[in-house]
Amino acid sequence: MAVDARQLNKGPPKGPPAAAQASSAPEGLSAPLFHSLIQRLQSGGRWVVLDLGAAHSATIRALGKYRCRLEIVDLADGLDSLNGEVDPRRIRQRAEALLPQRHGEPTDVVLCWDLINYLNQPALNAVMECIALRCKRGALAHGLVYYSAKAMPERPSTFLPVDDQRIVQHIHPGRERPAPRYTPEDLARCMPRYSVERGRLLRNGMQEFLFRL
Repeated sequence: MAVDARQLNKGPPKGPPAAAQASSAPEGLSAPLFHSLIQRLQSGGRWVVLDLGAAHSATIRALGKYRCRLEIVDLADGLDSLNGEVDPRRIRQRAEALLPQRHGEPTDVVLCWDLINYLNQPALNAVMECIALRCKRGALAHGLVYYSAKAMPERPSTFLPVDDQRIVQHIHPGRERPAPRYTPEDLARCMPRYSVERGRLLRNGMQEFLFRL
């Protein structure tokens, strides 16, 4: 799904499911590295943003203030397919098929949210390599890694911007699963094209990362 965020920055907002809504913190979570991305968008020019989460009007509304093309692909729907394959070539093919088709405008910003935690290392490598081929040199990727907690929700959460500095996490109901607790060294092995530009430990125990291609 690709949209001009400004054109869709109208209409009634779509809220999360009631069960997920009850799991969120209404005041939001301060995310300084997400804020730094917004500051870059505020600097002007045209941007291409790839969002790996579910389409939501709150994200479109937040990015609709800026001149950007927003591409949205909910990779959570393809997790089982990616993690269940062992052949690296086939993992790469599946990752390529899940992502938006390449076009003339390279991607500037990638919003991974917490998806990194739900991909095993071969799948994470394949997804981020395929994304790298869509990005311009120097592109930035934002991600959230479960760092302090040994367990995480069974499925990826929905993260929505509250404002330019805060995000809110909507946890979908269900069981928990072990968190991989990827270290910077793990991420470097899985994402060799990317370097960690900045990292911050958030008050919910997640590590917020900003990667540069």
